[in-house]
Amino acid sequence: MTELGFHFSAPQWLWALLAIPPVLLWRRLSAPRRRGGDEIRYADPHLLPFLTGETARREERPWGALLLWSLAWALLTLAQAGPRWDQQRIAAFSPDADLVILLDLSLSMNVADTPPSRLERAKQEIADLVGARHGIPVGLVAFASLPHVVAPITEDGESLQRRLPALDTSLVRLTGSRPALALRRGAELLAAQPEGDVRHLLLITDGDFPTGEDLDEEVAALAERGVRLHILGVGTTRGGRVPAGGRPLSTPDGRPVISHLEERRLKGLAAAGRGIYRTADFRDTDTGAIVKRILAEASVRADQERRATVWNERYHWFVLPASLLLLRLFHGRWRGNP
Repeated sequence: MTELGFHFSAPQWLWALLAIPPVLLWRRLSAPRRRGGDEIRYADPHLLPFLTGETARREERPWGALLLWSLAWALLTLAQAGPRWDQQRIAAFSPDADLVILLDLSLSMNVADTPPSRLERAKQEIADLVGARHGIPVGLVAFASLPHVVAPITEDGESLQRRLPALDTSLVRLTGSRPALALRRGAELLAAQPEGDVRHLLLITDGDFPTGEDLDEEVAALAERGVRLHILGVGTTRGGRVPAGGRPLSTPDGRPVISHLEERRLKGLAAAGRGIYRTADFRDTDTGAIVKRILAEASVRADQERRATVWNERYHWFVLPASLLLLRLFHGRWRGNP
């Protein structure tokens, strides 16, 4: 559908048109002085060309050239102002996919084997993913022993990113990590999305879970309901000491607590959830692969409630005649005309 409505996209450029009258006025007032010296006091204006040796025809040419320059200036100014007088309303398109990120906030995420820490690396990965989500609505759930919804599923990526700096392991009162509860909470958020959407969970963790918790059955049940699970592992298999309260955490018998990236376990969970596993690094290929996988399973739909306005730019209607005028003016200079 096309609608009319003439306006300029950058009307501030129209102020440049005010330069034309002062130039023409200056030309008009300074013309007698340019035609001669003291003789203008003793002769009538129409006799001055004969007194100074000029002809009337040669005196009129600068005025004609000045008017042409003024017209070219006006046309280029109007073109720069961005004239528009018709528009089209088109539907916005978005993938029919939803994503909930599950962020581990257990103490092991403070390990610095991935500088500056696993948690800071994880938050940077979330920022990268949200920035490259390509229209995918994203929600965020932080968890340790209990899950907490940080942000519901939304298309406002900026508001989600503003909440990331406040996330810290100190917010968790109870120690331990129970990802099963987080998986269920994320699935509940996805269940509230429109029917037909492809639903995805992204678990960002080091895999340092209690051995007694059986996640495979939970993940497989979600996959049967159409919820895909992708995992982004944070940390290294070499691992590092777990800090707590400003000093390394130790067992009751004094041995240091070492946390490793449980890569094999996480890969198995991602396979059970019909998703993919990636290890977090300092490039965006890890989150890029996850976004690519999500988009590969989604189709594109037109959002009739969100329609974009696309204006047809008409600056070329003014650029073309201005170019012809400039060509004529410079052609006259090359031939030696005033």
